[in-house]
Amino acid sequence: MFLISDTLKKGLSTFDLKVLGIVLMLIDHVHQMFVPFGAPNWLDWFGRPVATLFFFVSVVGFTHTHSKKAYMLRLYISMVLMSLFTFLLSKIVGYEQVQLINNIFRDLFVGTLMMYAIDLFVEGKNTANLKKSFAGILLFILPALLSVFVLSALSNPLILQNPYGVLAITTLLPALLLAENSVMVLLIPLLYLARNNRKIQCLLIALVAAIYFFLGSTQWIMIFAIIPIMLYNGEKGKGMKYFFYVFYPAHIAILYLLSAFLYNR
Repeated sequence: MFLISDTLKKGLSTFDLKVLGIVLMLIDHVHQMFVPFGAPNWLDWFGRPVATLFFFVSVVGFTHTHSKKAYMLRLYISMVLMSLFTFLLSKIVGYEQVQLINNIFRDLFVGTLMMYAIDLFVEGKNTANLKKSFAGILLFILPALLSVFVLSALSNPLILQNPYGVLAITTLLPALLLAENSVMVLLIPLLYLARNNRKIQCLLIALVAAIYFFLGSTQWIMIFAIIPIMLYNGEKGKGMKYFFYVFYPAHIAILYLLSAFLYNR
């Protein structure tokens, strides 16, 4: 009770939101990896607010980073390495009962690309620089354009017969279609546009959750991300810059290998 009261007074830092997201994500991935053993579906519910929390944190991080280009480059490299990592892991282990499609880095990079596009457009508009404004628009719709390209490429028999061609496309391209959370990634630029108004940000999250609710998807549980987001105190908290970049692939590999080992005993 004291802990809850103290949290309400102090609020949650960026570090706290990341830790909360990691804990919920871990529970969600336990469900994913142990579905062949009959892991209950309600474990998946814990993971529904996770993407929203990380989307919000990415907006905060991108807004306050000293180098937005370095921030984007770090996410892009992580996206590529994660894609290669899961591909190689699944090929080596050969555990077909669990499909490794995990790559939150792609979602975050696509969202960051759109945030950068918004900045570019606004800068061009404020300086009457049409080239920058046009570049901003083009960059913003690039993930959608790449999605069209991916659909076209992956429907080509010649490319489908070449596993390395498919791997290159699904690894290197920040296409919205390939994002783990699909069109939900569009929530990132929306949260960025409303970055100076927490209530509007939470309203946007609630609206997206309502859409999922009426579609009959459990993703509506993302609405509970509003609680920690409203408690966010604007402070960075403890340093945790590279921990998530290591923890994310590590915990997926450990859970996947453990599940494969137990299944094949």
